[in-house]
Amino acid sequence: MARAMGIPAIVTAGDRGGAKAVNGQNKVFLEVAGESLVARVVATLQRVPEVSEIWVVGDAARLRSVLDASALSDGLSKPLRLVEQFRDLYQNAWETYRRSLPGAPADGRDPVGDDLDFAVLYVSADLPFATPHEISQFIQRSQQRGCDYAAGLVTEASMAGFAPAVAGDPGIEMACFNLREGRFRQSNLHYVKPGRLGNRHYIEDMYEHRHQRELGQILGLAWTLLVSETGGLGVLYYYGLMHVAGLADRRGWRRLADWIRRFIPTARIEKGCSGLLDTDFAFVVTDIGGCAVDIDNEHDYQIACQHFEQWYADQLRLGESRHPSLAAESRRRAGAAKGSGGSEAA
Repeated sequence: MARAMGIPAIVTAGDRGGAKAVNGQNKVFLEVAGESLVARVVATLQRVPEVSEIWVVGDAARLRSVLDASALSDGLSKPLRLVEQFRDLYQNAWETYRRSLPGAPADGRDPVGDDLDFAVLYVSADLPFATPHEISQFIQRSQQRGCDYAAGLVTEASMAGFAPAVAGDPGIEMACFNLREGRFRQSNLHYVKPGRLGNRHYIEDMYEHRHQRELGQILGLAWTLLVSETGGLGVLYYYGLMHVAGLADRRGWRRLADWIRRFIPTARIEKGCSGLLDTDFAFVVTDIGGCAVDIDNEHDYQIACQHFEQWYADQLRLGESRHPSLAAESRRRAGAAKGSGGSEAA
């Protein structure tokens, strides 16, 4: 099949390595409003104009069963391919990318020549409030930025609808990065040219410690940054500042956090990550916050289930009001003839 214009989306749905279980199972199979989290993410990606095909890596047999039984199976407008998971997140991401390259055999191939500039979108499979508007905006802004690795951020303001209105109210509280330009939450969206990453092995460490909460893990990553051939004291210094500012923020010491973050410019963090990963790294900020809400524990899952209808409707309204052209495109695609349903093993 000829590749359509756009980029492949790779949905990471594995349960090995650093993956967290929720309610005793792989969280991507948890249901919200009668549909599994992974099926919701796949359905959302079907409506993103910039996405050409969707790859899901995880427990392939269970994924096939769940996706074929979902409402998604009524018709797919884009190819959906399943890949059996590997030993950890890094291997899942890399090996699925190898299979997504143009003309790749079933077991994939390494990038050569023009493949080095072949971009993919990596998406977590546990995002109940992701909308096509947010993902489309992220891809467009990443392409405009022209970098090799764009990590998504959302503003603190865009997350306000998910937080408790007052202390004790139900809601989902999430840690933010404290930077000079504001407070941001990682959005679980990554626009990447994997062939351009010189130090891919650091990515899983950075992702697993992104919330900066557990001291032992923080110190472990800090040591990695210190002794790496490209990290050094400069990266460690700013990483330490970000952690201290985040700690102050979580303790409610907002004025102290504000004072510290004045010394943490986004451009300096981007430069440090570029050096560490040996690539051109940038943060890309979107103004819709749904992709920053991932399900990492039982509490967040329960709250997401209780408030799903309202919160998801709010995200859709926000996306449609800010991106009416995408809303029209989504309606056009919804009314177009669908391709054959069902998932395909890679």
